Amino acid sequence: MANGQGQQIFILPEGALRTTGRNAQRSNIMAAKAVAEIVRTTLGPRGMDKMLVDDMGDITITNDGATIVEDMNVEHPAAKMVVEVAKTQDKEVGDGTTTAVVLTGELLSNAEKLLDQGIHSTIIARGYRMAAEKAQKILDEIGTEVKIDDIPTLKKIAMTAMTGKSAEGSKEHLGDICVKAIAQIAERDGSKIKVDLDNVQVEKKQGVSIEDSELVQGVVLDKEIVHSGMPKKIENAKIALVNSALEIHKTETDAEINITSPEQLQAFVSQEEKMLKDMVDYVVSSGANVLLCQKGIEDIPQHYLSKAGVMAARRVKESDMEKLAKATGARIVNNVKELSKEDLGYAKLVEERKISGDEMIFVNGCKNPKAVSILVRGGTEHVVDEAERSVKDALGVVAASIEIGKVVAGGGSIEIELAKRIREYAESIGGREQLAINAFADTLEIIPRTLAESAGMDSIDTLVGLRAKHEAKDGIKYGVNVLEGKIGDMWAKSVIEPLKVKTQAIKSASEAAEMILRIDDVIASSKKSGGGMPPGGMPPGGMGDY
Repeated sequence: MANGQGQQIFILPEGALRTTGRNAQRSNIMAAKAVAEIVRTTLGPRGMDKMLVDDMGDITITNDGATIVEDMNVEHPAAKMVVEVAKTQDKEVGDGTTTAVVLTGELLSNAEKLLDQGIHSTIIARGYRMAAEKAQKILDEIGTEVKIDDIPTLKKIAMTAMTGKSAEGSKEHLGDICVKAIAQIAERDGSKIKVDLDNVQVEKKQGVSIEDSELVQGVVLDKEIVHSGMPKKIENAKIALVNSALEIHKTETDAEINITSPEQLQAFVSQEEKMLKDMVDYVVSSGANVLLCQKGIEDIPQHYLSKAGVMAARRVKESDMEKLAKATGARIVNNVKELSKEDLGYAKLVEERKISGDEMIFVNGCKNPKAVSILVRGGTEHVVDEAERSVKDALGVVAASIEIGKVVAGGGSIEIELAKRIREYAESIGGREQLAINAFADTLEIIPRTLAESAGMDSIDTLVGLRAKHEAKDGIKYGVNVLEGKIGDMWAKSVIEPLKVKTQAIKSASEAAEMILRIDDVIASSKKSGGGMPPGGMPPGGMGDY
């Protein structure tokens, strides 16, 4: 910039790029819309899949929104903010990531039209905030209560989350597994129910059909038994969890031992062996017949454990040890000398099984376990990977339904109802914010419109028909029946979603859109090596590929 005498003053480093005003807003909106447009076609039961190829040539085939936006490796800062929306949705609920991203893109697309009409971005942001708050209240009013013992409804929710994914053919079997897993680990905290998804371990192995996936009332360890002479199967197992190694520890300080005769050497070796045998004796005397050790087990203890008929595994992960404690009721012991009968856990069966060429240890049949495992199977690597993502989505929505205690009909029915009520709310608001609130209502209709498009239906006719249905007294549950290509009662078709999927998606999308709209200046420092930004700066392409 120049002062009164025409002298230039530089405040940014050489090569830095700055985009201001409408150019900055247009660039950010364009980037966010591009990300939303990529994932939009994956929405719903008839959504398409995306093939993602990384720099190593590895392929991922999925229609999971969170996986797509995360693996796309976007560079534009506004696009990264949209990716964060998907990550937050995935972390908080486990499903609805595509919905959240699509809503973000459409909010910004509608905001761009208002900006072109001369409405200030802060007014649009304020209107969006008002509409989002109203939407949260409406959702809370129209949500239907669900309880943890309502297994049929919970199963419908799990199956809805898996519809449209490659595991859809086995959604009934997988849905049943997911509901049983969540019901098993759920804990009551006063009047609320808490679900920690970390207590559901999901292991995957290819080789057989998805229908062969199973729920283990305990923990599956991707480990093998340490000694070939140990039993491969133990019924009514008494399990010891030990945090310390069955090895001779090195001394803290340097020491030197002078041995001058073979007898002294023999005595030294014998003493070392006795110390190791004593460790095994502590395990055996406690009554344990299964030892799971977080650290190493030397050859000599392995031999004595084998002779005593004790099954043992070593170097079990700390997270798995904690799950084993919750599943079996065992207490993790830091020193094998302190192991007692009271520290042992119980499982009806502990066995080593060969799954797809790898040995795995199944700790099954635990009494009221607070940690369980799901072994997901599939014919190929890509199939089992997508099946695993489907299972995790289903676990997330069932957990969210139980924790919040409310569900809503799917198929775009709730978005149409929200749009209708928010338009009514807009009429009570004066000023230019009314335009932004109406734009928010229009945005919500992108969900049923996209569902209709993916089913090959006429999107305009579908929206008009849905609006007419929702004007009726009992029309709140009508949405897009994608599988039959017509408007239908989503509740009757068992298309049910957790309330939290909708509240979180609207909250994340509106907050991200507001933040992007309030940016009127983008300053990008040049990279120290590589020459900084592409020629031409930010507009119209933004920071790198998106």
